[in-house]
Amino acid sequence: MLDIIKAVLYGIVEGITEWLPVSSTGHMILLDEFVKMNVSEDFWNMFLVVIQLGAILAVVILYWNQIFPWDFSKEARKEHRVNRKDVWMLWAKILVACIPAAIVGVLFDDWLDEHLYNGYVVATMLIIFGILFIIIENKNKGKEPVIKTLEEIDFKTALIIGVFQLIAAIFPGTSRSGSTIVGSLMIGVSRTAAAQFTFLLAIPVMFGASLLKLVKFGLSFSVSEAAILVTGMLVAFIVSIIVIKFLMGYIRKHDFKVFGWYRIILGVVVLAYFFLK
Repeated sequence: MLDIIKAVLYGIVEGITEWLPVSSTGHMILLDEFVKMNVSEDFWNMFLVVIQLGAILAVVILYWNQIFPWDFSKEARKEHRVNRKDVWMLWAKILVACIPAAIVGVLFDDWLDEHLYNGYVVATMLIIFGILFIIIENKNKGKEPVIKTLEEIDFKTALIIGVFQLIAAIFPGTSRSGSTIVGSLMIGVSRTAAAQFTFLLAIPVMFGASLLKLVKFGLSFSVSEAAILVTGMLVAFIVSIIVIKFLMGYIRKHDFKVFGWYRIILGVVVLAYFFLK
């Protein structure tokens, strides 16, 4: 029962930090220092990734009308436009953006976990990308974005965003949403379009990462392990819906600098903790 309560806490942290550009990995590592579960190391490594499926389900539900590529309405069938070509094109761009991180993830997943998954790397990347957020937002102040809507993102832009996502795949603490949003802002994508593309980009990336971890762990869960995992995913799902709605409302009137300052402060706290530990 105690581990179930801890899973609720991890689900809350995952649901909040997965979508805000503040690094879910950094928060999870820090939380693990104070709230440890009584589970095996293999299960724990799998749990940290697969809990993201709950967060992803929130995106799928909230953006269902934008990502489902078929229209089975009576009118669409009558006019022979069941296939939504614009949605298929969007998925093609998303898949192009996934290529860099997918290649690195499949080839170097274990090596990256072993050598870079630590508090020092996380803290450093928190600070670096926090500074980048502030610099880029100051530089873009008063400028009109070149790409204002999701539909205006072309394949070249999608691939560039995918390269920035690669940075997050290599260096924990960068934040997948943080790196893709920073990259998007640098090449003139609006905050709203950048956030939306980042959310949708997470669907294949996080499904793929979760599947990889599940295959490596195997499907031989104990009852308690299954309960912990399902609880974490369910809580992450509920919290993610609230956070995504909040973020999309927030960035219509505000920039990302507050998240940059938060990242810097958190990075300093994490560094100080591991130095003094």
